[in-house]
Amino acid sequence: MITRRSLIAGGASVGLAAALGASPVRAAARRAPLSDPFQLGVASGEPTPDGVVLWTRLATDPIALDGLGGMPQRPVPVQWQVAKDENFRQVVQHGVEVARPEAAHSVHVELEGLQPGAEYFYRFKADNELSPVGRTLTAPAAGTRGRDLNLSFTSCADYQTGWFTPYRRMAEDHPDLIAFLGDYIYEYGDYKYPVRDQAGGECFDLAGYRLRHAQHKADPELQLAHAIAPWVVVWDDHDIENAWAGDVPEQPDPPFLKRRADAFQAYYENMPLRRAQRPDGAALKLYRSLRWGAVANLHLLDTRQYRDLYACTGKSGTIGPDCQERLAPNRTILGKDQEAWLDGELKNSKATWDLLGQQVFFMEMDWTNGEGKGYSNEGWDGYVASRNRLTAAVDDYRRNAVVLTGDVHSHWAGEVKRDHQDPESKSVAVELVTTSVTSAGNGMDEYPNTQVLLNENPHVKFFNGRRGYVRSRISDREMKVDFRSLARVTEPYAPAYTSGSFVIEPGRPSLNPA
Repeated sequence: MITRRSLIAGGASVGLAAALGASPVRAAARRAPLSDPFQLGVASGEPTPDGVVLWTRLATDPIALDGLGGMPQRPVPVQWQVAKDENFRQVVQHGVEVARPEAAHSVHVELEGLQPGAEYFYRFKADNELSPVGRTLTAPAAGTRGRDLNLSFTSCADYQTGWFTPYRRMAEDHPDLIAFLGDYIYEYGDYKYPVRDQAGGECFDLAGYRLRHAQHKADPELQLAHAIAPWVVVWDDHDIENAWAGDVPEQPDPPFLKRRADAFQAYYENMPLRRAQRPDGAALKLYRSLRWGAVANLHLLDTRQYRDLYACTGKSGTIGPDCQERLAPNRTILGKDQEAWLDGELKNSKATWDLLGQQVFFMEMDWTNGEGKGYSNEGWDGYVASRNRLTAAVDDYRRNAVVLTGDVHSHWAGEVKRDHQDPESKSVAVELVTTSVTSAGNGMDEYPNTQVLLNENPHVKFFNGRRGYVRSRISDREMKVDFRSLARVTEPYAPAYTSGSFVIEPGRPSLNPA
């Protein structure tokens, strides 16, 4: 029997290979059987009131350097089941999808017709091999407020710099939904002093990106987090290339749009995304909204694909107050179409909370100690007009907005002003910044300049520099937030502890100690 407890204990495969019956494609049965094809685990995502996306990718050798996971160059029929119980005695849906070599033998099943706000269990079968069991949930029915949202989120998982223990600790909380806010992989080549060795060098082509995703997915801690709850994902820069901006790469080799198209293809193949997110060459529409009844809308943003080039220098870095380009009224980090879409989502929202899942620091942040000021042009400080248009919409439409952010490898929390250029401007939203899974190593509780930064940025209320994630419980009445930290990731199985706790109340865009 697969129970939630056994999922936490290790997420092992079920030994009931006959439960799904014989393969429906006789021709496949006459071929050499696959050996242990579910080494990349299972996942679900994109929950709606009547459905969810189920995902798996077949691989018998996850770190095969061609990126194809050791699979034969032929289609493989994959059966799937969805049940109300962990023993699969109450199967409610089943079917067959074909895992094709041109899609790295990935499978995306878009379910419909399920009950709203319900828990389900799912599994796959290829040949006579059965996958691990996953747990998933559907969203509550539209307009309903009876079910809270237990949401956890994190970002930035660099395989070489640490063990993925934060994923296990997040799974142990049994969230309803996990949001990953960018840098699911890192495209870099080998480090000089890695904690863990990775396969392959820097990702430049489709085979490289497929291989990097496969090595991540083969990690048991990541598999556990995927198997415990549905995910929603957005990318940041390292999912493609460090510090890319629109059509402009950090480095000119190889041709960037081909590299981006390959990265997009591998990203889709390895994530529980819908057909609506299938890439078209170097384009993939990743921004979208997920609704959790009338309690919360989660708007997932893409701050990479449509942004203007970095202000003043053309490259990511720190800029001073004399950089007037960052204030230009036509600059955008979201692009015209995404800005218009998000404005419409906020204007028409009827939910208690509007959560903005995105990648880079949203609040104004002076990163220079002492005299002078210094702003990161990679975050929203390099796109001030774009930020002001969004904060004006939040204020004008009277939305309870909370910005969920990744990227900076440390925990932060603070209040977002309608216009950070105006010292008298009121707070209109709260920003919660999650630290990384492993990126930047173990980190520190506080850095030597932490208090100086907090003093120079009084709207910022909290910092912790360890690895981990953020967990929250969101209801009509309040949003409870715990910043979860681990003392180390250079060794496995560190415990998680709460480094900060806050409560946010509707109508009061401020952080209150819990």
